Amino acid sequence: MNRKTLVLPALAGLLAPVLAACGSTDGAGDGGDPIVVGVATHIEATKAAPAPLDPSQAYDVDAWNVMRSTLQTLMRLPRSGTAPVPEAAESCGFRDTQNEQYRCTLRSGLKFSNGHALTAQDVKFSIDRMRTINNTNGPVSLLNDIDKVEAPSDTEVVFHLSKPDATFPQKLTTPAAAIVDGEVYPKDRLHSGFDVVGSGPYTLKVERKNNHIAKAVFTKNPNYKGGVKVQNDKVEMRFFDDSASTEKALRKGDIDVMNRGLSPDQVRGLENARDQHIALQEMPGQEIRYLAFNTKDPAVSDKAVRQAMAQIVNRSDLVRNVYSYTGDPLFSMVPTGLSGHINSFFNKYGNPNAAAARKTLRQANITTPVKFTLTYTTNHYGSSTVKEIRTLQRQLNSTKLFDVSIKGVDSWQQFRTDALDGKYTVYNMGWFPDIPDADNYIAPFIGKQNWLGSPYRNSKVESQLIPASRQQTDRNAAGTAFKQAQDIIAEDVPLLPLWQGKQYVAARDDITGIQWALNSASGLQIWELGRGVSD
Repeated sequence: MNRKTLVLPALAGLLAPVLAACGSTDGAGDGGDPIVVGVATHIEATKAAPAPLDPSQAYDVDAWNVMRSTLQTLMRLPRSGTAPVPEAAESCGFRDTQNEQYRCTLRSGLKFSNGHALTAQDVKFSIDRMRTINNTNGPVSLLNDIDKVEAPSDTEVVFHLSKPDATFPQKLTTPAAAIVDGEVYPKDRLHSGFDVVGSGPYTLKVERKNNHIAKAVFTKNPNYKGGVKVQNDKVEMRFFDDSASTEKALRKGDIDVMNRGLSPDQVRGLENARDQHIALQEMPGQEIRYLAFNTKDPAVSDKAVRQAMAQIVNRSDLVRNVYSYTGDPLFSMVPTGLSGHINSFFNKYGNPNAAAARKTLRQANITTPVKFTLTYTTNHYGSSTVKEIRTLQRQLNSTKLFDVSIKGVDSWQQFRTDALDGKYTVYNMGWFPDIPDADNYIAPFIGKQNWLGSPYRNSKVESQLIPASRQQTDRNAAGTAFKQAQDIIAEDVPLLPLWQGKQYVAARDDITGIQWALNSASGLQIWELGRGVSD
């Protein structure tokens, strides 16, 4: 799962330019030609993570994009906006004033792609299964507040929460709450491989190459019952080694759409590609990039070391010289544009100041230079990652206070597994939100079952601030608690926010619906894509 100057994506359809395309959007195109989406990443099965499309394991944006199209959830994010709407459910809502009991009524006639009926018992099975397997790579932490699930009838599901959680309806929109067939998926272990049995807008067939997906074919599901209006009959998703080869395929006409991982040079080039019948859509984004620390590692266990790094890192340099302003400096884990954001790191550390960092280390009796390895994944967050890491290395080492070496890991799944096992001292991570709420930029990283496996603990954040924020149905009112949490993170620096990125979708100019291609959590909505007639 993984996970980002920001106008909420809820407004993207109003603010972003609409591609010059017209004509019918019914079907994939004349003769049933599929719409082909290119993605610069790989979804792979490994020994440590054998089930990349099982909701109990998958927790990255690419796998979630596949699952959103094939597996239903009770609720979903709308075409635009952040308020959840019913999907497999006909209706859902809290049934008490404490936000501790949530009840849903399912739509009638729901079926899985294998023809099996989908009932409330399958919903209960799916949630119980997620919690039973409790996979450390997976998104189970999103469901931590569930005490028990009941299915009093075939169409009714009742969630009893152990504590109030006003964000629970949004969590039900994520693949963490995807509904799977209890007759197909084992109840206490992962469903290995790449097969998906769901009830979503599409059925799925994959072509494999070694241990990863080479192509995923999404075919409109004739038995689908839900709130999505599917604008095409078939979509192919092809996976490339890097964004350069993806762009090449787009310019040749081998693919119709590309999303994610665009380098700044590619953004500039595609902005001027209308003569090649290509248009680029820019959208506000919630992707963030940050450094994570193993706070038990001797090199960085003293928070003075982490504070000194916060005093040195130059975000403006990253945004200007690495990302050519396709992102913005980020001074908090909560990005700008979300209720509760505050520039906590800037307020505490100000502009980059090597002299202040030297003083911080000297007062803590830290011997310099502090030596450690900064680890990153080479092919998961785009081709500019290497330049970003080298820039951070230069910034730190040029002060003579640090002696940083860097190491790239090619396999994303291996990178994730080793990070969870505490094998890295400092490592570079990205985050696309599970839900468009400030809670999702704080809670996943703090606590016993945090997504990073971080040993960092803070009782005030865990036991007071997060629970208090979740009692607020009015999410603006939750901002006070989030601001306090951000100030604590800036003080302790278990995480070091770097930048937040804009989102881009490039497409052939006969493709319609691009303005709706990403939802408010930056999830890809392939059902919005159609093929029209180019002007």
